[in-house]
Amino acid sequence: MRPSEADPRPAARIPFEVWALVAGGFAVALGYGVVAPAIPQFALEFGVSNFAAAAIVSAFALMRLVSAPLAGMLVQRFGERRTHITGLLIVAVSSGACVFAADYTQLLLLRAAGGIGSSMFTVAASALLIKVSPLEARGRVASLNSAGFLSGTLLGPVFGAIIAGLGLRAPFAFYFVTLAAAAAIIWLALRRSVLATRGEHGAPREILALGSALRMPHFRVALVSAFVFGWSSFGVRISVVPLFVAVAFGDDDPTTAAWVLASYAAGNAILIFPSGRWNDRFGRKPLLVTGMAVLTATYLLFPASPTLAIALAVMFVAGAGSALVSPGQQAVLADIVGRRSGGNVVAAYSMASDLGGVLGPLVAGAIVDAAGFGWAFGITAGLLAIATLAWSLVSDSRRIAA
Repeated sequence: MRPSEADPRPAARIPFEVWALVAGGFAVALGYGVVAPAIPQFALEFGVSNFAAAAIVSAFALMRLVSAPLAGMLVQRFGERRTHITGLLIVAVSSGACVFAADYTQLLLLRAAGGIGSSMFTVAASALLIKVSPLEARGRVASLNSAGFLSGTLLGPVFGAIIAGLGLRAPFAFYFVTLAAAAAIIWLALRRSVLATRGEHGAPREILALGSALRMPHFRVALVSAFVFGWSSFGVRISVVPLFVAVAFGDDDPTTAAWVLASYAAGNAILIFPSGRWNDRFGRKPLLVTGMAVLTATYLLFPASPTLAIALAVMFVAGAGSALVSPGQQAVLADIVGRRSGGNVVAAYSMASDLGGVLGPLVAGAIVDAAGFGWAFGITAGLLAIATLAWSLVSDSRRIAA
């Protein structure tokens, strides 16, 4: 049967290990949604410049990026489950310690340490999801995971508005609690799991080396796609879109930009579950090509939006395109790694996404200053078009699924 054809087999049952990982991811996203807005404001309390305050955020992202290879090695040496829990506890302890930070340097070092832990649990969680996902349900598992993070991210600011009233240190305490809860969930739920512990305690397990993965065209395309998706969805959308809204529509109220971003989230939420089912039924390639094409068109059209209403509509469609892409990318990675241990492979994929998320705002912001918003969004659309073409040139990854 061709992967692009509908799969007539009954849907595989989602293992309880997946639900535990999704619950842990939701707890992490909820806590991060509370603490993220408070981080630069808390830094300013120490009398530093705006640049220094922003550096707190950059330090976390930078340490996530550079420590990803270490996270991959730890996954292959100690296993996904232990690396996941250890990473969560590192971020929990470093975040809890931020409550007692006495100066800017302490805050900077603690957030940098948190970046290392974040890389560990992110890579380990992705590898663990691949490990416990049934072959016939990898798309649905990916959509569940994305939906868990999306739900936590959307609810986080709601809790944050309440908790921030207790002071700028309170969100860090809340984040500590949610991270500790996530670690407890993973430990309790997976400590006797046959699926999650497979390959641990010296049991033999085939390893997929990074070099071998790089010789696979699907993995090379996945790296390009992850970088472009990180650039557009995690970078430009968060940083440049709010700036465009303020300038183009003469509205400096951050609430307006928040509504535009919420429109994107709404489009994502509507299609995230169907996308997972479609990935398992029709294959990864149709969803990835379609989703990337939609994102290309919307990022090209967004700076030409004549009214706020049209900008909201374009971002809604962009969110729907994103929902088609995200589970597909994760399912392709799962098809590549399969039942093998691939910590370094997952780490490389994570690095590509993080690199796009770090470079996107910086490069796009510089382009805005030099040539305007049209060029910044146009170049982003060009990168998305490259990813669309790349996915169209490879076969569906279910052909190589293991």
